[in-house]
Amino acid sequence: MKTLVELHGVGKTYVSARDGQRVQALDGIDFALRRGEFLTVVGPSGCGKSTLLSLIAGFNAPTQGSILFDGKPVTGPGPERGVMFQDYALFPWRTVLGNVEFGPFARGVAASERRRKAQQLIEVVGLTGFETRFPHELSGGMRQRCALARMLANDPTMWLMDEPLAAVDLQTRIILQDELLRLWGDADTGRERPTVMFVTHGIDEAVLLADRVLVLGRRPGRIKAVVDVDLPRPRDRQRSSLEMARLTDHIWSLIRDEAAQAISEETH
Repeated sequence: MKTLVELHGVGKTYVSARDGQRVQALDGIDFALRRGEFLTVVGPSGCGKSTLLSLIAGFNAPTQGSILFDGKPVTGPGPERGVMFQDYALFPWRTVLGNVEFGPFARGVAASERRRKAQQLIEVVGLTGFETRFPHELSGGMRQRCALARMLANDPTMWLMDEPLAAVDLQTRIILQDELLRLWGDADTGRERPTVMFVTHGIDEAVLLADRVLVLGRRPGRIKAVVDVDLPRPRDRQRSSLEMARLTDHIWSLIRDEAAQAISEETH
């Protein structure tokens, strides 16, 4: 499987807004994301998971090292890297339709084409009939469906997802996990799947979704382990439950002590 993203000696240091101290968020990250794989990222609170995602997205530049996307240096954001956040990040003054077609609009796509694309994606994510609703009129799950459709409107090669399901209730999360896998191409359809990097605090969610789980240690975040999830697709929660539980326990054992230390530091 070919490589899409390469990280070579990546580190990130920033200045804390709270006390002006320099904080090293990431250190010595060497990793390659394979084209078409679903990678999840877990680790203790504050270990740099979201920072790593933002560097690949091009929102921030690494302090050390380099990042290549499809063989070219990452120098800023690009439509080939779609991003989805935990907090929806929808434009409150735009309707569902207006939010979904914003990316193609910003790229200068003709009105008829971007409207056709937006309507198609709204149907795909199950929001048909809600095109004229504003974000405040939607449930949390519906907002995330809208955010997903907006990300997909640019036909990104890579999906960068920063805890996108953390803000919804458990039942909605299960439904959206299944929808996400369906849209990614959980079953083999013959088409090239997008490459996904999915940050989560939920180890069980990480195992359910992933081909591989990238485990980061506490700050400064370094790669602690890369765990292969060798389970058949499409995933069956019940049939695979024993193996999923084994993998979940294994990953938790890797970060348990460091997670406790991170929580202790946050409360002192």
